[in-house]
Amino acid sequence: MLAEAVDALAIRPDGLYVDCTFGRGGHSRAILERLGEGGALLALDRDPAAVAAAAQIEDARFRIVHARFGKLSECVAAQGWTHVDGAFLDLGVSSPQIDSAERGFSFRLDGPLDMRMDTTTGHSAEQWLAQAPEDQIKEVIKTYGEERFAGPIARAIVAARSRSAVRTTGQLAKIVGQAVRTREPGQDPATRTFQAIRIFVNQELEELSLALDRALALLAPRGRLVVITFHSLEDRLVKRFMRSHSQPPPVPRGLAVREADRPRPLLRLVGKPQQPSAQEIAANPRSRSAMLRVAERLAA
Repeated sequence: MLAEAVDALAIRPDGLYVDCTFGRGGHSRAILERLGEGGALLALDRDPAAVAAAAQIEDARFRIVHARFGKLSECVAAQGWTHVDGAFLDLGVSSPQIDSAERGFSFRLDGPLDMRMDTTTGHSAEQWLAQAPEDQIKEVIKTYGEERFAGPIARAIVAARSRSAVRTTGQLAKIVGQAVRTREPGQDPATRTFQAIRIFVNQELEELSLALDRALALLAPRGRLVVITFHSLEDRLVKRFMRSHSQPPPVPRGLAVREADRPRPLLRLVGKPQQPSAQEIAANPRSRSAMLRVAERLAA
């Protein structure tokens, strides 16, 4: 949804924009094409490989920072900016991450059980699974994977690690496959478990909550917040955030307030949520679950 997302930003030639999820730079390059000489684009990514790829962009209006998007405020302030005219987030895992066996994101490719988006810090999935209590593993898989077989999967993981360390994606996928009795047609038994562990290891929902709050605080009037989600948990979070801030803050019960004095909402929703076209899904099946939501900052 590259064109739709960039269109939704309503780019001003002299504006200041943030691509919070650089990936391999497709959206950043499209934004730069629409910026004038007076505009600027700041890109963030927590993946060192993505930051290295950004070196290919030789443009004085562009800069890249190795940081998670929960650090949005600090990164923007470091540029000397006091506001932005648009913030974009393309959530989830990028294709280069999924297609690289050594990153450990895919149950289809056997490799080290890592799953960290930032390979320079934090505990890998292997390290966490080696010591996490069964109850915690169950809760993570249930909460972040919405997996109804979380209990049997957690028990199977703990039983397997008592015999030998669970070090690879192939091992984990096999353990999960044996523990899940049935699954929706066309979905691998390990899908939900891998999603859950990845979200937990990277603290994705916590980072998203931070980024949304900070983007709202930074947006100039008429600035756009554009978010692409890929699963129900993050989409629910984005939807609730945008909806809550597109309504006036509640007035305490029993307090008489004139309509003119009521607090105003901070955002307005722009259009309806968009999904990829049939043509895009045919060309890129991984886009089938994408959801694009847009909100605009209202004047104070």
